[in-house]
Amino acid sequence: MIQRIQSVYLFVVILLSGVLPFIFPLWKDAKGVEFFAKQDVLVAVAFYSIAALAFIAIMLFKQRKNQFVVNRLNMIFNIFLLGFFVYRSLNLSGETLVSEKGIGMLIPVFSIVFLVLANRAIKKDEDLVKSVDRLR
Repeated sequence: MIQRIQSVYLFVVILLSGVLPFIFPLWKDAKGVEFFAKQDVLVAVAFYSIAALAFIAIMLFKQRKNQFVVNRLNMIFNIFLLGFFVYRSLNLSGETLVSEKGIGMLIPVFSIVFLVLANRAIKKDEDLVKSVDRLR
């Protein structure tokens, strides 16, 4: 059943990582130049792969255990992307002046939150199915 709440959470992850990094700047450097995800191929591929993993997780709605594992993998990937952003923001050239971090730097954090919510809903469904099987 694709109309479960975890599908909504995963769809939000798809929107967060597939659309928003290309609309909102990730950061502005000291000169005021905005950096978007489309300017770096690696960052764009990372965001697209996070969106693709969330889509794959939605399509695995019949296999809740596999959906749970794919979401965990997606969370790990988001943590690596967040670590890359922190490293990149601390090592930007010209950082003697304070640069402005954009909302795009927080996209992996929001994605992780929605993936945790989706995993909690998947676990709740799995527990419900196990309890019904026990009654049979």
